[in-house]
Amino acid sequence: MSQLRKDPILGRWVIIAEERARRPTDFTPLPETPSKGACPFCEGNEHMTPKEIFAYRNPGSSPNGPGWKIRVVSNKYPALRVEGNLDKRGDGIYDRMNGIGAHEVIIETPEHVTSITDIPDEHVADIINIYKERMLDLKKDKRFLSGMLFKNVGAASGASLEHTHSQLIILPSVPIRVKQEMDGSMEFFKYRGRCVYCDIIRQESEQKERVVCEIDSFIAIAPYASRFPFEVWILPKQHQSHFEDITESDLWGIVKCLKTVLIKLESTLERPPYNYMIHTSPFNTNNMEYYHWHIEITPRLTRVAGFEWGTGFYINPVLPEQAAKFLREVQL
Repeated sequence: MSQLRKDPILGRWVIIAEERARRPTDFTPLPETPSKGACPFCEGNEHMTPKEIFAYRNPGSSPNGPGWKIRVVSNKYPALRVEGNLDKRGDGIYDRMNGIGAHEVIIETPEHVTSITDIPDEHVADIINIYKERMLDLKKDKRFLSGMLFKNVGAASGASLEHTHSQLIILPSVPIRVKQEMDGSMEFFKYRGRCVYCDIIRQESEQKERVVCEIDSFIAIAPYASRFPFEVWILPKQHQSHFEDITESDLWGIVKCLKTVLIKLESTLERPPYNYMIHTSPFNTNNMEYYHWHIEITPRLTRVAGFEWGTGFYINPVLPEQAAKFLREVQL
């Protein structure tokens, strides 16, 4: 029989359709179509991208030319732009403002690599550190309230280029999803005096059945009310509300946990398309006792259709416990 499971943070219900439970081999990803023509993210093609904003470079190399390790540029078709004023105003019952913000692309390697799992750990650590540095830099602009770091892999996830890269969008408001998480976390904290994410970490670490991997500083779990097959969350085990406050030891913990999870997903599901998103607290908040930054990884194995859009419910045909078991058993 199917189960209805409630997310303890958002209060969102998910249908776990046990009778439709599927093994990893039942998910066949659509074949990827290789990009045609020169890749704008490969070394030597710097002229094909907007001018770089920030980069880790070899000594003596010049901006916007070869010799870089990781490169940050503006999105060629940005959702938001840094220049200008917000000019908040009403339009009858509606509110609007100018599309002010930032939209950056982190080109993760000069080589034409399609997965971050093929990059050495030291280089991935530099990628995570650039995430942090760009957040800290843009956080200084008082027009901006929040940032969303995310990665799209595969055409089904929304990626237009196969060369491994991430994106950062900085917003003059707080995303509704993050606000809902904060509101739900605050309600839990008011009632129990504890962070709900910390409670989840404690329970999952004790029960083990939904743990994908666990190290000293981080844990990866299949969330109890997973929306999607093989959805995984990565959380710091010590309470932290702001991603950009991570320490060097945190950075290495993220690298180890993130690469372990992605290698397991790629091995189990034959390199599926996926998204990962870093959910973190707004810029204008101090350390919050009730909110916990985390990474959400969502393989794109099923489609959201009319029922999901119409109700806000998700139907997941794979038990989170079963998904975690498959992933745990992958030998690295």
